[in-house]
Amino acid sequence: MLKNYFKIAWRNLLRNKLRTAIHVLGLSLGISIVFLIFNVVWHSYSFDRFHPDRDRIFRINTLTEWDMGESYPTPGTNGPLGEVIDKEISFIETKGRIYTLYETLTIVPEGQKVMGRSNWVTFADPGFMEIFPRKWLAGNPKTALENPQTAVITQSNLERYFPGVQPIDALGKELMWIDGDTIQAQITGVVEDFTENTDFIFRDFISFATIQTEEQKEWYGLHLWGNVNSSSQLFVKLPEGVDPKELEASLAVIASKNFGEDEEAKTTFSAEPFSEIHFGETYSENAVSKVFLNGLILIGLIILVLATLNFVNLETAMAIGRSKEVGIRKTLGGRPLELIYQFLVETYLLVISAGLIGLALAELIRNLFASYLPSGFELEYLQGSNLAFYGLFPLILTVFSGIYPALILSSYQPARAIKGERAGAVGFSWGGFLRKNLTILQFSSSIAFIILVLVLQAQLKYVSSQPLGFEKEAVLYTRLPFMSDPNQMQRLQQLVKQQSGVSDASLSGSLVSSNSLWTSDAWIPVDTTERQIFTQVMNTDSAFVSVNGIPLLTGKKASNLKDEILVNENFLKEAGYSDAASALNQSIRFGGEERKIVGVVGNFHSRSFREEIRPLLITFNPDYFQMLSVRLSPGQNLAEAKLNLESAYREIYPYETEEFHFLDEEIGRFYEEDLKIRNVLSAASLLAVLISAMGLFGLSSYTIAQRTKEISIRKVLGASVIQILGLISKEYVALILISFLLAIYPAYYFLNDWLQGFTYRLDMPFGLFFLAGFGVLALCLAIVSIHSWMAAQTNPAKVLKDE
Repeated sequence: MLKNYFKIAWRNLLRNKLRTAIHVLGLSLGISIVFLIFNVVWHSYSFDRFHPDRDRIFRINTLTEWDMGESYPTPGTNGPLGEVIDKEISFIETKGRIYTLYETLTIVPEGQKVMGRSNWVTFADPGFMEIFPRKWLAGNPKTALENPQTAVITQSNLERYFPGVQPIDALGKELMWIDGDTIQAQITGVVEDFTENTDFIFRDFISFATIQTEEQKEWYGLHLWGNVNSSSQLFVKLPEGVDPKELEASLAVIASKNFGEDEEAKTTFSAEPFSEIHFGETYSENAVSKVFLNGLILIGLIILVLATLNFVNLETAMAIGRSKEVGIRKTLGGRPLELIYQFLVETYLLVISAGLIGLALAELIRNLFASYLPSGFELEYLQGSNLAFYGLFPLILTVFSGIYPALILSSYQPARAIKGERAGAVGFSWGGFLRKNLTILQFSSSIAFIILVLVLQAQLKYVSSQPLGFEKEAVLYTRLPFMSDPNQMQRLQQLVKQQSGVSDASLSGSLVSSNSLWTSDAWIPVDTTERQIFTQVMNTDSAFVSVNGIPLLTGKKASNLKDEILVNENFLKEAGYSDAASALNQSIRFGGEERKIVGVVGNFHSRSFREEIRPLLITFNPDYFQMLSVRLSPGQNLAEAKLNLESAYREIYPYETEEFHFLDEEIGRFYEEDLKIRNVLSAASLLAVLISAMGLFGLSSYTIAQRTKEISIRKVLGASVIQILGLISKEYVALILISFLLAIYPAYYFLNDWLQGFTYRLDMPFGLFFLAGFGVLALCLAIVSIHSWMAAQTNPAKVLKDE
């Protein structure tokens, strides 16, 4: 019997090639998107699931809220909290501390091998290894990180540092890390690398006890409660049965005890469940935003629902075409349940065919959007979760998409069905009502997607066209080694300035515009008192203003003196100066010392257009320069100039691998996530429109075919082709109008929330809403008009000859 079901289903699919093609293509698009998103979600939730007792592990986060409304959440903590948390909170089972190092140069003294810079180095205490245990190949897990100047490395780094050396023989060997200062340690342990998906990318673990003197603690910012550094992270493991809310309450007590109420900022601690760490700030490039992930899930479901609605819509519309088949089979003894099985088998074959095509499309989409997916993500077709997907998903989709059409078809009465009549009353038709509403849902989704894309594109175009307040073209930059010798930095600057085609070069702590932000307080004398100003601070040399094309409104450029500063226009307003000239040579207090304002620069966007321009103070401190910016003369070969600059860089820093980058590309990254959202939505809107258009194509071809006699009679009675087109099209115009009205609110809701994230933004462009609606209407009318025109051109004599 089952064999017959499949045989009949296969013949029906081959007989109705247009219907089959529409179903397979629509469902394959939906399945490919769902399959890809299923794998992305599965991959994202697979990180660090292998750690024992992971539900009892928490990372302590810090939130600093300033009086002026700004807040700074960070996964880091201050140093003192890590020292006292297990003493202040008695029920903590284990605490683990790390201090991550950035771009650390590793040297193997044995053979004087320079291994390059990496982000795999961290300070760690024994508690960290206890909370996140590894397999030890050599060394004692309890004591390996207890003493200063000791280190544990992973097997992969053992093979890099000491090729061919066994783990037990590596114990006692020395390693050096250069991070502003030189750290030297002996290897006391070797552990296996994690092979599972993990955010813990570290391969060198230096004992936390190495940071032992007050000078070292101050260097790493671990000496004060007020110093919060994202590099300093604290993990705790709770005993079984302890409510995390108890930990939160105890952290609140510690915060209130160590931060006075008269502080300028309020600091609080919170316990982040370990399962949430992958979706926040991590140590690798594998992190993924949960908002972005949920957005992908929503888009995938919408695309699948549209494809499923296509199936239901077209099958219910075509049901009358199979009514005689149903009537004959019922007359010959076919039972409704057998008919339902038959139609579900037919649906299952469609779903399987679409699924095979969908898997190929999923790989194509993955390659097209590889940069949008998590780092290291691959489609592993034979993993257990995907095998389960292959087995269960087609069955679920078959039931959801095929059950209603199957029930409709199996419910026809034999006498009526053989005559080609529908079951039910002549008046109101549930089938017609359902088809119209499903069409409305499809096109409202399509219109909403198109509106989102158009408005996102308009806002991004707006911010890219606004003046930045500086000149970003023909400027290149490079990062300098952390805490590099100021003399070396100045040698590189002079060497670069000697290059042909270089107009000028500047050293600074950050770029003229970047995600970097340094804020502090400045004190302005007012009569016999001082007024405090919360200001942004940039650390630069005297060439910074000219290299970046920042307009100097009055005064002079700073002269590389620590007691001279520049300020911007917003600083003048905040400080209460009447004009730029009145601020010149005025003294203010900054960093505990008196500074003199020697110049005023115009306002410029040092951050993205999401933020307003802050009051800005430009100071000079060469010990903390990290960037070299270079302006090229007009008409230079940019590629050749870049190579020459990098050659000069290698002369001064032969062991570094840093390259020069273009400033305008860095600024473009401000809106990288927004561009990704726009492009993902563009792809989603294209798929939504394509699926909806295919469904409308199939539906209109069939429904218009049912009205050929009506059209022929109208032609005989004198109706023109234009009148017939208008008659058929007006129903679809009404459907698109309703779809447009339903699409407006959800599109407006999401766009309004997104636009609120920009300080500088467009007013809501409602004209684009109507443009999207008009575009979909035009597409819809074009599709319907093709079928209507073909029907209207048919000779009435051929259609009415049997009447």
